[in-house]
Amino acid sequence: MRTEKVSLSLEETLLAEARETVGIRGLSSYVNRALRQQLQQDRLTALLAELEKEHGPVDPALLEEARRAWPAPELNVAKRRSA
Repeated sequence: MRTEKVSLSLEETLLAEARETVGIRGLSSYVNRALRQQLQQDRLTALLAELEKEHGPVDPALLEEARRAWPAPELNVAKRRSA
């Protein structure tokens, strides 16, 4: 995949934390993944808005049922660590 070099302005503390996490050589890849995830989230948000416009909001009871059936991933990790 082709890449393009760009110049970005980032919050100093955010940049320092990212560099500490991935090292200076992994920063471009880290930012690339973050951008990809944000774009995916934006598309999902737009799709949800479109579906709610077409079909109305999701019934809160159905949302609760789904949350019980599929707990958040971070909850699953916490359960595995405590087991």
